[in-house]
Amino acid sequence: MATRALILLYDGFDLIDAGGPYEVLLTASRLLQRDGLAPEFEVVLATPGGGDVTAFGGMTLTRLEDSDQIGGCDLLIVPGTIDVACAVGDGMLIETIERLARGAGMTASVCTGSFLLARAGLLDGAPATTHWEDLSDLAACADGIEAVGGVRWVDAGAVLTSGGLTSGMHLALHLVARITSVDLALRTARQLDMDWSPDPAR
Repeated sequence: MATRALILLYDGFDLIDAGGPYEVLLTASRLLQRDGLAPEFEVVLATPGGGDVTAFGGMTLTRLEDSDQIGGCDLLIVPGTIDVACAVGDGMLIETIERLARGAGMTASVCTGSFLLARAGLLDGAPATTHWEDLSDLAACADGIEAVGGVRWVDAGAVLTSGGLTSGMHLALHLVARITSVDLALRTARQLDMDWSPDPAR
């Protein structure tokens, strides 16, 4: 069975936070298909309610899945946003994250998406990271969060967080390594023409 990865979108999300992991997971599957194997990842883009969504800067995405109609996923990915206050104040979005995370084997955030995970109660007492500009705010937003700087991602088991923007691609490659193999992650990084290390501090 393929790993079902759901990338949850909402108005104002940062495009690269979602598009980077999307491309990584699709590329990993494409390389497996080249080898005559089944693709590992089924990637779904969804919004609460299934409506169109506009990324920061104005790009609009259409024909998205309705996350309310999705029973569950193996991997939930939550991108970040410039307007963190608006996103964490969106009750429907936070409730959707809470519901999907309960059924997911892993929940991951990119950049300031960590604030949405914190609002959903997923980071209490856990190490986590975010964009370097926002580390102190993350540490203050919930009890017991250990804000970790100087790394591209933090793997706390069922919950993973990444640093800013393109760090989401490094986190996605780590997920490829964790779910399949380090070799496939390295091949995927080479196919994407990017430098990647299994060490989150590099």
